[in-house]
Amino acid sequence: MNRLTFLSTLLIAASTTAGAQTVSLDSCRNMAIRNNKNIRIAEKNIEAARHEKKAAFSAYLPGIDFTGGYMYNQQQIELLAEDAKLPTMSFDPATQSFKYNLLTSPDGTPIKDPATGSLIPTEVAVIPKEAMEFDTHQVWGGAFTLTQPIYMGGQIRALNNITKYAEKLAVAARNSAVQDVVFAVDEAYWMVVSLKEKKRLADSFVTLVDTLRYNVQAMLDEGVATRSDLLTVEVKLNEAQIAQTKVDNGLTLSRMNLAQVCGLPSNTVMELQDEALRNASTLTMPGADNLADVYARRQDLDMVRQGISILEQREKITLSEMLPKVALVGAYSFTYPNVNHGFNKAYGGGFSIGATLTVPLWHWGGRYHHYQASKVNTQASRLALEDLEEKIELQVSQARFSFEEAKKTYDMTVSNMEKADENLRQAQVGFHEGVLTADDVIGAQTAWLQAHSEKIDAEIGIRLREVYLSKVLGTLAY
Repeated sequence: MNRLTFLSTLLIAASTTAGAQTVSLDSCRNMAIRNNKNIRIAEKNIEAARHEKKAAFSAYLPGIDFTGGYMYNQQQIELLAEDAKLPTMSFDPATQSFKYNLLTSPDGTPIKDPATGSLIPTEVAVIPKEAMEFDTHQVWGGAFTLTQPIYMGGQIRALNNITKYAEKLAVAARNSAVQDVVFAVDEAYWMVVSLKEKKRLADSFVTLVDTLRYNVQAMLDEGVATRSDLLTVEVKLNEAQIAQTKVDNGLTLSRMNLAQVCGLPSNTVMELQDEALRNASTLTMPGADNLADVYARRQDLDMVRQGISILEQREKITLSEMLPKVALVGAYSFTYPNVNHGFNKAYGGGFSIGATLTVPLWHWGGRYHHYQASKVNTQASRLALEDLEEKIELQVSQARFSFEEAKKTYDMTVSNMEKADENLRQAQVGFHEGVLTADDVIGAQTAWLQAHSEKIDAEIGIRLREVYLSKVLGTLAY
């Protein structure tokens, strides 16, 4: 690659990225948090939990309902099949009592009807059949009722506590989703930075090999090198250019992946603030934390804890099924026709108030076993929490060891890179002085490439392990 071609490549790259915006890691995190669908779903779950919390509180307050109905009847109510004839009574001053007005014989003995054997009244009061007929073809009715819980066995309080813990669980789930997104963004971000550094390294390596090819060609023209030396260098140049193409493609794909993670179109071009990779030697491992503090910060543990709290409240709900319940009930009911006023064709009604008491007596142990089952479920969740805490303790230790290993690896790669730089310099000097061959220079260049590549991997690795350690410790900023 001559100087003109190299400058043309730089100009093309500059024109390609001229319209790109420079973004920082925090900007990428914020974009991903704003655009991530899972986080938005978690936000909706929090909103729903808050509405459920308000709905549960309303159970403390009296409930007012209205019930209405209409019925059409083919037949009307007729209390009498025929006119009713009722015997009458008269007051007897001699006995100071009322006596029926009955037909009697001359000796005063009541006369009976020969056909029916019943006494025969001398006077009757007639109730016409029509007077006891009521028009009930169309009946309307309704009632306003008020119900105020007095004591529900602790059920209402438990339901309110469940919604409170459910809201906290939804918040913890949202926070956990945010941390997962932040970690994914960091991985994608530093992958772009890594490949950008490797692109620079690949470009430099191609330039090195191309310079060597130019020098070997000049030496071949002067007769101090062989055709085999040139072919060896050209093969290495082809390999370097193939590796350069792979890095270019990988960088393009990694940029697309970062844009997608940030919730942007995959063809969005972003220049990263950290593309000039900073020295990672200044990164230090966070100080040792009390495991209790780690447990308190971990959102996944908080989700389990809130779940246990919900199960504890469900125990109280199942217990309330075995306790008495008291409620105050009031109502205003009305009908048409007015049943309180002789089925008069008008709306009429009245107020009523009372109390209800429900006392469970015997259910063959069903409710008791239901209560015991809820207690066992809570105990199982507590055991699951203890098991998760033990695993997190191991996870924290592994993350710390991994960070320390990455730091040591980085320090060694820096040392190896310095040695590779010096080895390449000496090889180039020896080649120009004629004491080393082209193969020696290619070997030194390959070692130089490997050392620099390992240093980039180690630098990115230590940053990723720092992020992972922060996530494990529950201190990952979001």
